[in-house]
Amino acid sequence: MEAAARRRQHPGAAGGAGAQPGASFLQARHSSGKADEAVGTAPFHLDLWFYFTLQNWVLDFGRPIAMIDSFELLYYYDEYLGHCMWYVPFFLILFIYFSGCFTPTKAESSMPGAALLLAMPSGLYYWYLVTEGQIFILFIFTFFAMLALVLHQKRKRLFLDSNGLFLFYSFALTLLLVALWVAWLWNDPVLRKKYPGVIYVPEPWAFYTLHVSSRP
Repeated sequence: MEAAARRRQHPGAAGGAGAQPGASFLQARHSSGKADEAVGTAPFHLDLWFYFTLQNWVLDFGRPIAMIDSFELLYYYDEYLGHCMWYVPFFLILFIYFSGCFTPTKAESSMPGAALLLAMPSGLYYWYLVTEGQIFILFIFTFFAMLALVLHQKRKRLFLDSNGLFLFYSFALTLLLVALWVAWLWNDPVLRKKYPGVIYVPEPWAFYTLHVSSRP
């Protein structure tokens, strides 16, 4: 009687070893599902990079409009405090994010078409940021740090995923645009007088003011 009562209370125990194959089958399916997810390619964060590029353009070009009632105060904030408070953490966060964009699977180291299309406006924005913000030293230091990290991780058989490739190629495109910009204006006597330092990276706004808007 007691044995029958225990069987009624615990019906799963009656199967004994017969219940184990079903559990093993479910566990095997669960494990294989995890393996399939691990093998799949790392997704490109299109929404993240699209909105990030969009807000960069909107906020940076919308700022001069907001500077029309309080110009002097905002000019001081933008040229001095703003550079330290914004650009240093900005590039630091990008580098920290970049350091996590590595994968052990070389097949995942590719860029989708959406990333290739977005790389041009992203690199163009960074070009504007570097030239107009006069932060070439900070930019080139960040780019070389990224390059050194890529070479270091390559020794460990780790490769950039689609997000890391997007960021790296955006910075490489920025460096190319800055080099072309400087080469184009290298012999400009007016800008040379305005930027007499060792690092000659003219601002686009200065070029527009001196050579475009001043024309009759």
